[in-house]
Amino acid sequence: MALGVSKNGAQVYGADLLSLHHHKYQQIQPLRCGHHPHHEDSARKDGVPDTFWSRPESRIWTLTLLLGTCLLYCTRVTMPICVVAMSAHFGWDKKQSGIVLSSFFWGYCVTQIIGGHLSDRIGGEKVLLLSATAWGCITAITPLFIYVGSAHLVLMTFSRFFMGLFQGVHFPALASLFSRKVRENERAFTYSTVGTGSQFGTLVMGAAGSLLLDWYGWETVFYFSGLLTLLWVYCMCKYLLNEKEIIIPLEDLVKGLSLSKQTKVPWKQIFKKAPVWAVIVSQLCAASTFFTLLSWLPTFFTETFPDSKGWIFNVVPWLVAIPTSLFSGFLSDQYINQGYKPITIRKFMQIVGLGISGVFALGIGYTSSFCQAVVFASACIGFQTFNHSGISVNIQDLAPSCAGLLFGVANTGGALLGVVCVYLAGHLIESTGSWVSVFNLVAIVNAVGLCTFLIFGKAHRVDTDAVYVDL
Repeated sequence: MALGVSKNGAQVYGADLLSLHHHKYQQIQPLRCGHHPHHEDSARKDGVPDTFWSRPESRIWTLTLLLGTCLLYCTRVTMPICVVAMSAHFGWDKKQSGIVLSSFFWGYCVTQIIGGHLSDRIGGEKVLLLSATAWGCITAITPLFIYVGSAHLVLMTFSRFFMGLFQGVHFPALASLFSRKVRENERAFTYSTVGTGSQFGTLVMGAAGSLLLDWYGWETVFYFSGLLTLLWVYCMCKYLLNEKEIIIPLEDLVKGLSLSKQTKVPWKQIFKKAPVWAVIVSQLCAASTFFTLLSWLPTFFTETFPDSKGWIFNVVPWLVAIPTSLFSGFLSDQYINQGYKPITIRKFMQIVGLGISGVFALGIGYTSSFCQAVVFASACIGFQTFNHSGISVNIQDLAPSCAGLLFGVANTGGALLGVVCVYLAGHLIESTGSWVSVFNLVAIVNAVGLCTFLIFGKAHRVDTDAVYVDL
């Protein structure tokens, strides 16, 4: 017997409501397939199609997307690895090298929101496929493209800008895809597992890229990562997607890019909600402090401990981040399955991801021991991965129908604030002559994000009719 019917006809069944009464959820969360995530079998019996991945499908997709994220970072770090060799080859100075390196981030900021919105409209897996094909091709042809004319600096800058342009849609597309295909009590582990691809990719290309650079020249680094990406695209097309999902009509692409007034997503209602702004501000703070640490930690270790081995402080923190990311996702989903409210777990993850991480960031600036500094830096980077199980999936809790767009808004702000924080950190070092001010900045920004989320953060849906909210 149906107890409630929304405007679009989705029903909430009496058995589901009774089950919810005895379990952890205090509100009914409608899904596109019209059933609660914990009642898959009953939904199928009622003839409602199941849009969530099955367990085997989820494992295959998680592994595939983990590999895709790994390759995303493999291609992203090709330029930082090769920039010294390319500068010597083409006669670039530090300023010119900086222009090439920074051009990626300007492109990266442009497509976050567009990519998220497009993913919400046509499907995240399609956007991932299109973008990976584009940045894989760009990476593979970069060595050929740069020799087309004599303006090597201009050509390389454009190449990196377009790389950022196409890679900017990746994480918003993941957020959109997971909000539709992964159950709430499995999202944290899935997202944190796929997120470890960033550390894997950095480590893999740091090792393989350095060897290729020494043995065969900088061109092979681009060929290697670009062709591997295109191989991943081919395997995804052949084994995971059917012909309908691969072929995207141009008309659908144009419609997906448009912000139609006829859309069923209540934009004004969503952006008036305090929890939405809480997660956006928190994501913005987390992303900006991550970029600051990523940019300045190597310089800190080189200047503070000049006799230290570079491979230690460039590798150890990222190795630590892999198991901590997986552990945070596992822990989050376990607690939710045991009956804890999702928002309680999301906030706990942020206490670790922003709070405890910020404490260790403060500690880095006050230590005079190399070993202690490596431990603090590793703990800081490692605990930051708890954000994957907090604010990153909270966006999917709040608005699964437009999770990609909201993630794009937050990530765009994070990237832009990251540029500001990286510059401000350099200014603080120059003006104070102390690294303490830099790590104080990281801790303060983290504290702002944490307090905002603890006060205003929620986990109920805000993109649906009021009948579904807080029942």
